[in-house]
Amino acid sequence: MATEPPRWNGAPLSEERYERAFSFPGELRNVTGARLAAEEFLGVLARDAPPCAPDSWDDILLVVTELAANAIQYAPGPFGLVLRRTFDGVHVTLHDTSTVRPRPRPFHPAKGGGGIGWHLLHTLCDQVSVVVEDHGKDIHVFLPW
Repeated sequence: MATEPPRWNGAPLSEERYERAFSFPGELRNVTGARLAAEEFLGVLARDAPPCAPDSWDDILLVVTELAANAIQYAPGPFGLVLRRTFDGVHVTLHDTSTVRPRPRPFHPAKGGGGIGWHLLHTLCDQVSVVVEDHGKDIHVFLPW
């Protein structure tokens, strides 16, 4: 038996209606800008489709913040952020200028921290993928909503 797509306010939830793209020049303050952009997107989304779990909102903001901070630190230059509602969650894509794939690093608290971001993404996200091209890479993450 096929299931019908979810409905909010009596109509099917349109993925196209819930997609936003943002561009940032790659400055440190853009980490905050990316987080605020994600928060605005989630606010609009939550009006018609509230999150399925209380932590979903915070998890998405944390992931966006981590992706933006890593773009600033490891891929100098501009970066782009796309947030899109999917059938059962939120798809976040961050494009940066580096062609180097992210990799797990050991955590060294005595050296000031660092090294937990990639582990964090894999813990919070349902799916993580990286697409490397000549001009940079896209990091795709899917989180529940």
